[in-house]
Amino acid sequence: MGVVDYYELLGVSRNATASEIKTAYRTLAKVMHPDAGGTAGTFRLLREAYEVLGDPAQRASYDRGGVAPSGGGTATRTRPRPTRRRDFGTDPDFEPAAALLDPEDIPWWDQVDPRARVRFLPVTSPGHAPAVSALSGFTLLLAPALVLDLSPLLFTMWLVTVLGTTMAMLRLARRYVASGRADRDFAAQIGGDRVFGKPGADRDQVAERLTASLLLDYLTRLPGARIFHGLSLPGSVFADVDHAVLCGRRLVLIESKLWLPGHYEADDDGSLWRNGNPFRGGTVTLPRAVAAFRRHLPGVEVRGAVLIYPSRTGEVSTGEPPAIPAPPMTPEDFVHDIGAWLAEDPSAVNRKALRAVLDRVVS
Repeated sequence: MGVVDYYELLGVSRNATASEIKTAYRTLAKVMHPDAGGTAGTFRLLREAYEVLGDPAQRASYDRGGVAPSGGGTATRTRPRPTRRRDFGTDPDFEPAAALLDPEDIPWWDQVDPRARVRFLPVTSPGHAPAVSALSGFTLLLAPALVLDLSPLLFTMWLVTVLGTTMAMLRLARRYVASGRADRDFAAQIGGDRVFGKPGADRDQVAERLTASLLLDYLTRLPGARIFHGLSLPGSVFADVDHAVLCGRRLVLIESKLWLPGHYEADDDGSLWRNGNPFRGGTVTLPRAVAAFRRHLPGVEVRGAVLIYPSRTGEVSTGEPPAIPAPPMTPEDFVHDIGAWLAEDPSAVNRKALRAVLDRVVS
């Protein structure tokens, strides 16, 4: 068999993390599987590439120019790689610090009451206005009988009106009771949990765990915010989306990345740039997820954000987020910008959207 470059086959960089390799494999497997129109040989080679690069020992041997066994029992000779140490790459012993923000520097922080009562959507209660109107009208209806000497005919008409109004008030009371029961039943079904799923536990999933802490520390100030980890796309069984936050009719999908320090920007077509050069150090699959959830949840505003953490000593910065589905952001910018967006309706919980997103949690 000819020379095969597993990194090129999977479309990842040589500094790709195990999580990025897994994501690339899952994405390609959906279109290269024989059941999806691919060939058995191509899919076997794809799986072989994933098994080699997904195993630290095999990957190290591969990077040194070793030989990886193919699925057919023969040997697939890999392309020799330089063994010179590259000091500018990812530092495997480095772990970025969690983001620490001063609440006084978060514009929306003091505008939100974290103890506010949660408001479920859609609202099933008739509200206070009908009750006040009905009670006022009923009181006015009682007045004629108390101050006037009504004839039998007028008294009969008055009595019929009073009975009709009483029945309407009883129906209104039943709606109030049913609305309260529906809210209590939904809360009991979902429970008091505000976080669903678990962030990645693998050693290389540092970024996912940092984002999970960030969401728990800051976005739970919003009473209606519900946090999810590990979501599959509609029609998928894989954890295609790292995290999501739902608040009212707003949903943000999040992808966590551990990339080299530098300044990251995206242009209007979604292409990533680092330090003024096209970025080749990782892949982003979030725009496809944003499009899928927009179709899956009509009536819900869906946005995306790619949170970037440094993979070695150094700082990460990002430019002004363009109007694209998944712009790169620092954790600090995410809390400021996305937090303010979610805080526009901080106490709302959308029943239908919550159930739909909860159904996609696979971790």
